[in-house]
Amino acid sequence: MKRAILFLLVVAWAKICWGYPLDAAEQTGVARLEGVRLVQQGAAKGHKLPPGALLTSAQIHLQLLAQPILELPETDPQLSAKIIALLGKDRQDYSFSLLDLSKPGQPIYAEHQAEKNFNPASLGKILIAVALFQALADRYPDDLEARRELLRSRELVANQFIHKDEHRVPFWDAKQQRLSYRKIVEGDRANLWSWLDWMLSPSSSAAATMVLRESLLMVQFGKNYPVDDQTAADFFQQTPTGPLMQLLIHSLHEPLQRNGLDPQRLRQGGFFTAKGRELVPGGSSRADTRSLLNLLLKLEQGELVDQFSSLELKKLLYLTKKRIRYASHPALDKAALYFKSGSLYSCQPEEGFICKAYQGNARNLLNSVAIIEDTQGEPPLHYLMVLSSNILKVNSAVAHQTLAMRIHRLLQAENRLRIKSDSAE
Repeated sequence: MKRAILFLLVVAWAKICWGYPLDAAEQTGVARLEGVRLVQQGAAKGHKLPPGALLTSAQIHLQLLAQPILELPETDPQLSAKIIALLGKDRQDYSFSLLDLSKPGQPIYAEHQAEKNFNPASLGKILIAVALFQALADRYPDDLEARRELLRSRELVANQFIHKDEHRVPFWDAKQQRLSYRKIVEGDRANLWSWLDWMLSPSSSAAATMVLRESLLMVQFGKNYPVDDQTAADFFQQTPTGPLMQLLIHSLHEPLQRNGLDPQRLRQGGFFTAKGRELVPGGSSRADTRSLLNLLLKLEQGELVDQFSSLELKKLLYLTKKRIRYASHPALDKAALYFKSGSLYSCQPEEGFICKAYQGNARNLLNSVAIIEDTQGEPPLHYLMVLSSNILKVNSAVAHQTLAMRIHRLLQAENRLRIKSDSAE
């Protein structure tokens, strides 16, 4: 009987969590979604996605809506030790937090150096998204359609704030039926949903700066938002630096506090571009794996701002581009991945050393956050993972990729044992 009940739970879970909005181009105005969809059909040239990315918008769900007060349980020493063993001799250069939610109602938490502070790098773009969704919820607290309409219709035009950024973003040419990639330049236009997608999918710093600038305008003008381009430009040009800095800190930190997160442990200091930081100076950025895992937990509970914001952010984090770093191992191909990574590496002169991407000898920081929903696996898995490393002169992208596979295999084995134990009772 218990085996039959478990089977029913697995089938129900598989039905509710399998999906992503490649079909949402018309709904959101994010043009690249249409291009990627046609690529998968063979109607346009481009990169084919793994099975776990070919999902539909109606099927993405927040998995913990029924457990809104769930908090991180006590650390499981056995699971923690097994994951630490996978880190090998460099374990002191890693930190991680993992929450296994594969068995409903019985979460298991593992961690290692989970309060170790690091620069979140591009993971800070998630915090900018939280700030934007909080400002949007404050502007339209009871009108979800007004929020959707603003995300669809609010057009941002790239301006001086974007300089400099080397990230390339996708542009879909409907006439040529072609996806192309280039850096954002002044004058580029897109709706707010597209800027959010550019910020979180290809991790554009120019897009992050435009989204943060818009968040400041929402907070500043309140019920008078949205404002026209000239009013916005005048505000940033005529407002003294001090009040602009206060507005920036308030817009970034206050949403975290309101959502039960501690800005002393998790925060984005300011703009991602040099020009943005020049125009509106900010502060430092910081994170640790436990704080980031708490953010992912609140997202799955629908408690990150609210259910609407949590769901939209989860969709924006879903990978419908070429998988990289932690997300790239074939062991995860069938899994739905909601993912963001951030890297900071630097090099210094050293005889015989050649500086390469993600292999710095002065700093080699790589951070990854991921929600993994492997409903097609045996057994099905659902877990939240945050990983940070700073191992000098090692290809950190490959190291994270390898760890992702080993952790996934470990959790498969652990959950098979749990199922076997439950069946024997």
